[in-house]
Amino acid sequence: MIQLADGQRVLAIDYGTVRIGIAISDPLRLIARALETCPNNRNFIIQLHSFVHEYDIGMIVVGMPLNLKGKEERKAQEVRVFIDRLQKELTIPIKTWDERFTSTIAKDAILEMGIKKKKRREKSRVDQIAAAVLLQSFLDARAYENA
Repeated sequence: MIQLADGQRVLAIDYGTVRIGIAISDPLRLIARALETCPNNRNFIIQLHSFVHEYDIGMIVVGMPLNLKGKEERKAQEVRVFIDRLQKELTIPIKTWDERFTSTIAKDAILEMGIKKKKRREKSRVDQIAAAVLLQSFLDARAYENA
């Protein structure tokens, strides 16, 4: 079981080959908020270290792409390689969480927010919100308490 210190936050990653959506929890680990979309390049680890220190991150949750039956497929292997890389670079715990439908929920949320069509086309916004949806699901399940 992983113990997070009081005030430590959880950071979520919505991994993509081109972009990575980032969301963080509040210090009480009740509410997720979209933070940023980062390019998936060699500088990402530097940005991630910055987020970890700036926001006092105690755990990272990475969305795991599963099929409708809950099984890992080809894209999941790419995410596992990414997680292995993170584990070599960071000393904080990293967990996976089912990310099925997060992008669809994010797109629906953007529509409901009344964001203009031109802004809705920005995929970076969807990536951030998908990370927030993923993290909120994780927080609601209080999975960090059972890690």
